[in-house]
Amino acid sequence: MARFLAPPARPRLLLHSAVVIGLIFAGYIFFISSGVKGSVGFDIVAYWTVNLTAPYHGNVGDLGFFAYSPPIALVLAPFTALPFPVFATGWYVLLVTTLAWLRQRQMLILIAFPPVALDLYHGNIHLLLAAAIVLGMRYPAAWSFVLLTKVTPGIGLLWFAARREWRSLAIALGATVLIVAVTFAFLPSQWVGWLEMLRDSAATPPPWPALPIPLMLRLPVAALIVIWGARRDARWTVPVAAALALPALWLGGFAILAACWPLRSARSSQRVPGSNGAEYHASDGRQPTVAAA
Repeated sequence: MARFLAPPARPRLLLHSAVVIGLIFAGYIFFISSGVKGSVGFDIVAYWTVNLTAPYHGNVGDLGFFAYSPPIALVLAPFTALPFPVFATGWYVLLVTTLAWLRQRQMLILIAFPPVALDLYHGNIHLLLAAAIVLGMRYPAAWSFVLLTKVTPGIGLLWFAARREWRSLAIALGATVLIVAVTFAFLPSQWVGWLEMLRDSAATPPPWPALPIPLMLRLPVAALIVIWGARRDARWTVPVAAALALPALWLGGFAILAACWPLRSARSSQRVPGSNGAEYHASDGRQPTVAAA
C-alpha cells in the first residue's frame, strides 16, 4: 500500500479520482438533472430562433436571448429552418468535435472538467472560443470570432501587443474590421440594434447563477494576466484571461480554459491539435516544421 501511494503515484491517483468524480457529475447533469430541469440545450434555442431581421430582444438569461453580432446571426440564419432536434444535434456534433480537437485522445479529461460539462449541457459557444484562441496563436484572424461574439474576451489580444507582434495584432483587428464593414453595408439596422443591446445589457447585472463580480473589476486583472504571460511565453494565460473577462461570469464560461491544455507549453514552438506533428513559431509566423519522431 505504501508503495502504491509513493510520491510519483499520488498525482496520478489524484488525477484519476478527479476525472472519475467529474465524469459522475457530467453523467448526473445530462441523464438525471436534465430530466428534472429540462434545460439541456438552453442556449442552443437562441441560435436556432435568431431572426436576422430583428435579432435583438429580451434580457440576458432569457430563453432565446441572442447576444452576438450581426455576422454571427447571418451565419446562423440559414440553419434556423431546420427542425430543432436536427439543429441541436448538428450543434452538439460541432461542440464535441471541437472538444476532441482540443484534447484529442484525452477528451474524457476535459469532459470531466465541470465547466466543460456544464457548457456542453447548455450548448454555449465557450468551447468554440477556446478553439478560436488556440487557432489565433497561428492564425490571428480567428480572433474575429471572439470579438464578434463575447467581445470582452478579446482582451487576449494584448498578448500580441505585449510581445510587439504588431503584424499578428493588425491581422486580428483588420479581419474583424473587414467583417464589420462588409456586413454593415447590408445589415446597418442590425448593427445599431446590437450596439444598443450591448449598451443596455452593460447597465443590467446578469441574473443568478452568474458570479456577481463586475466586469470593470475583472478586466484589469485579465489584462495583467495576459501581459504577465506574454513576457514569460506562457500561452495558457490567454484563455485564463479570456474566461475572466467574459461579459457575464457563468460557471460554464470557464470551459474556455480547455484551451490551456494545447497552449500549456512555455516554449515559442507549440504543437497545434490536429496538426499531425506540425509545429509553428508564434512570434515570427514561419511555416510549420514537422517534429522529429
